[in-house]
Amino acid sequence: MAFLATLFFGFMPMFIFAYILYWLDRYEKEPIPLLIGVFLWGMVVAAGGAYIINTIFGITIFTMTGSEVTSDLATGSISAPFVEEALKGMAVLLVFLFFRREFDSVLDGIVYAGIAALGFAATENVLYIWRGFDSDGWNGLFQLALIRVVLVGWQHPLYTAFTGIGLALARMNRSLLVKFIAPITGFGLAMFTHAFHNTMAEIPFFGELTCVVGSFLDWFGVLFMFLVILWATWVEQRNLINHLREEVQLGLISPAQYRTACSAWAQAFARLSSLFGGSYSSTSRFYQVCGELAHKKQQLLKNGDEGGNTAIIQRYRAELLRLAPAALA
Repeated sequence: MAFLATLFFGFMPMFIFAYILYWLDRYEKEPIPLLIGVFLWGMVVAAGGAYIINTIFGITIFTMTGSEVTSDLATGSISAPFVEEALKGMAVLLVFLFFRREFDSVLDGIVYAGIAALGFAATENVLYIWRGFDSDGWNGLFQLALIRVVLVGWQHPLYTAFTGIGLALARMNRSLLVKFIAPITGFGLAMFTHAFHNTMAEIPFFGELTCVVGSFLDWFGVLFMFLVILWATWVEQRNLINHLREEVQLGLISPAQYRTACSAWAQAFARLSSLFGGSYSSTSRFYQVCGELAHKKQQLLKNGDEGGNTAIIQRYRAELLRLAPAALA
């Protein structure tokens, strides 16, 4: 029973958090198979690899120093930030390299990074929560579940989001300097924030107030990333507003469909209404294509015909023309 409870508290909140990230991507949803893939990467490859490497590193430091305190500090402040962020970030890097057409914006980078990190956190949560039960029974289980889910539940997505942002900025810019510096800076910030959190947890900088100060700084970081997501969502909305006007002029979409495409809430209402009208598939795909088209037109504007953007735009326009008669506004 305790093991089932551990699995539930370890995984279920992370599934919910992952859905929240998916929901926040309002105008151009990422493919669910890719999101499942990065979650599984974080859950299995990143978590498993990090556990092995961090354990070996900790044993090595303990053998060299004979100090458990030094081993724990070195593992938490040096090994874990580098190893864990590198392994989680690899999921985002693979999407960046092999599924570039699905990597269009800063928000995409945050979503892929956050969901990979949530897969990692789910596995790590199970380990910590089970240790809580092993040391203090059900009281320890619930205490660790509270800490892992409520207090630090969003920390791994926060750290890895910087890697996603760095890769997204590289994807969106033609400058070779930006393409080189942005991913390195993003990964550096991911490691720094991770190391800062772990070091605060290991060393009582502020005495008994360290936990309170650390939690405040953690949640300040989460608030900052939420504001970045709001900004990135606004940018995506502006892209739709600017780039879909031409589709109205070309007669591919109606003015009413244009207004709906440019509003996340109007899109949600249109999809809900289409459930009762039997046109959900066409309506949902129509507004997804609107988002994809706006992204590709923005990429064509900034990066030229990289990856065949012009041909992709023409395909999306043909699909819009086919879907428009059945799409609710």
